[in-house]
Amino acid sequence: MSNRTLFAPRLSFALLGLVLAACGQEAAAPAAQVEVGPYSVTPELIAAATAEGTVSYYTSLDLVVAERMASVFEAKYPGIDVRVERAGSERVFQRIGQESAAGIHNADVTDTSDAVHFAYFKHHGLLAHAVPDELSVYPADVKDPDGFYAAFRADLSVIAYNETLVAPEDVPTGFADLLDPKWRGRMVKGHPGYSGTIMTATHTLSEVMGWEYFAALGQQDIMQVQSSNDPPKKLALGERALQVDGNEYVVVQQQLAGVPLKIVYAVEGTPLVVGNAAILRDAPHPNAARLFYAFMFTLEAQQQNSDIGAIRSFHPEVVDKSGRPGLNEIKLLYSNPDDLETHLQDIRQRYEEYFGT
Repeated sequence: MSNRTLFAPRLSFALLGLVLAACGQEAAAPAAQVEVGPYSVTPELIAAATAEGTVSYYTSLDLVVAERMASVFEAKYPGIDVRVERAGSERVFQRIGQESAAGIHNADVTDTSDAVHFAYFKHHGLLAHAVPDELSVYPADVKDPDGFYAAFRADLSVIAYNETLVAPEDVPTGFADLLDPKWRGRMVKGHPGYSGTIMTATHTLSEVMGWEYFAALGQQDIMQVQSSNDPPKKLALGERALQVDGNEYVVVQQQLAGVPLKIVYAVEGTPLVVGNAAILRDAPHPNAARLFYAFMFTLEAQQQNSDIGAIRSFHPEVVDKSGRPGLNEIKLLYSNPDDLETHLQDIRQRYEEYFGT
């Protein structure tokens, strides 16, 4: 995977000013970063974490998947409760920024599906330097080289459809097919202002298809929802026949529940979205945070997320469910966070122009 960049080393000061203004802060020099270093899960760490009794987890992961992972952790480490706070990536980012600006420190561990967030957090000294032993088996290019965050999951933003509402001969092969008039009023998609997955997918597709594609797509009377988890659920309810974008793993969850949904891996390519995780520097439960963060990257947690939640993993020993194509079998579209962060404002403006708010 060395042919792509998964992490951004810095943010432009223009974007930092916009983000800080949104969080009610003045632009400032980066804060000093706390050095903790590599660590192992030891009896002493478990005892200290158990004494704290709680870990607060801010995540954009689907709530069902996040709560299942939390339950396994709680069973493994009795006496430690996981408080799951779930929202879209952009909302998680805003909440951490606002709480930090107000001197409030509620979050211990966070993950989102927008790589730009972690570049920002790192630049402003909001992350603890934490490298659990569990990360040693992960590829180098899915770990921040300075040890402040790592790729907890990989998402695919996919086209999908409800088999009962789409005839076999009408199934699209890719994104260009979605401009056919027959799909007008029959599609649903997520919003880049709420979802990091959709933000990344929008940027990636704008580079492949051009913004004229989105201008035309905006004329298709598309149902607009927020989270990338929402489009598959609208398909399952029969409210729309086809999704333009949305998390692959939520489609698979619906399939496992017996809902007749099908995935299309577009001929143009499918956007790959990296979901990073990190410990907050001012975590109120630092030992529980370190224990939970290490657990997130274990084979146990990663395999469960794959088996139950259909989450893609960078752990080399995770085995995908039988019948699902591996990442090496899918034409993937990669996004460079360095490039994405310089286009955020433009993406939002264009999106609102074509699709409304």
